[in-house]
Amino acid sequence: MNYIATLLLLTLSLLAESQELKPWAKALSQLTPQERAVIVDKGTERPFSGKYVSTDEKGIYRCKVCNSALYHSNDKFDSHCGWPSFDDAIKGAIKRQKDADGRRTEILCNHCNAHLGHVFEGENMTAKNVRHCVNSISLKFEKAKKPTKAYAYFAGGCFWGVEYYLEKLEGVLAVESGFMGGETKNPSYREVVRGKSGHLESVEVLYDPSKISYEALAKHFFEIHDPTQKDGQGPDIGSQYHSAIFVDSPTERKTIEKLIAQLTSKGYAIATKILPKSSFYRAEEYHQDYYDKNKKEPYCHGFVKRF
Repeated sequence: MNYIATLLLLTLSLLAESQELKPWAKALSQLTPQERAVIVDKGTERPFSGKYVSTDEKGIYRCKVCNSALYHSNDKFDSHCGWPSFDDAIKGAIKRQKDADGRRTEILCNHCNAHLGHVFEGENMTAKNVRHCVNSISLKFEKAKKPTKAYAYFAGGCFWGVEYYLEKLEGVLAVESGFMGGETKNPSYREVVRGKSGHLESVEVLYDPSKISYEALAKHFFEIHDPTQKDGQGPDIGSQYHSAIFVDSPTERKTIEKLIAQLTSKGYAIATKILPKSSFYRAEEYHQDYYDKNKKEPYCHGFVKRF
C-alpha cells in the first residue's frame, strides 16, 4: 500500500473515531487522568484498588461515560482476582473484540465504546462459566431503590390480637386478618376453627420498608405473643392457633432464623414455625379491626420485652 493510501486510511479512521466519540465529548473531558488511562487508553487499574471489588449491595452497575446499564448486582460474584467480576451482562450492553495483545478478549460498553476490561471463559467459577473482569474505574453504581410498600405474614394465635398490636407500629400501613397455610381455597372462619382446613389464623401486614424494617416487625411479633406455646395462644387452643411466620425470600428466612437463635440463646424453647408464603385468604369483615370496633383489648396477647 502506498504512502497516500495509508495516510487516507489513517485519516478516515481518526475521523470515524472522532465522530464516534463526539456525543460523549463532554463526559470524556470530565474524566480524571486515572479514569482516562483506563476508559480511553485501555489501561488496567491495580488489583484490589477499585471501589467495587467487594461491594454486595443490590443495584445496577452503569458505564462511567454514557451511563448505560451494564450489569445487575445479582450477577456479581467474588472471584478473588482483584477486580469486580460478573458472570453475565445486561442483554445488548457489552460488546467484545480481540484485545491488542492478540490473546485476550476485550469488553467495551456497546453504547459508547468505553473500555471496561476483559472477559474469560472456561474457568468454572460459576454455573455460567463466564467472568467479566471489569475495572471499577469504568463503572458507577446505582443502588436499587427500596420499595415503598412490602408485605409480611404472621400467625400467633387469635388474629384479633396480632392485628391489634402490629397495626399500631409506625411504618405499618395496614393489617388484615385472615388464613394461611392450608389446602382449602377461600376457607370460612367456621371451617378453620374446626381444624379441618389446615389453615392458621394469620395476619397480612402492609408496611413501608423505609420507615420500619422486616426485622423490626418480626421482633415485635415475637414480643406480642408467646412463641413457646404449641397449638395455642393463652386460652385459645387448637392447631389453627399455632405460632408461625410465612417467609417470602431467603433473606426473610435468614432474618427469622437469626431472631429465633437469639431467643433460643436466652433460654426460650421456640415453637414458632418458619413456613413458605402461601395464599392468604382474608377473613370475614367482622374479624377486621375487631378490638377497635368492639372497644375491647386483647385477652390472649400482650407485650413482653424479649430482645
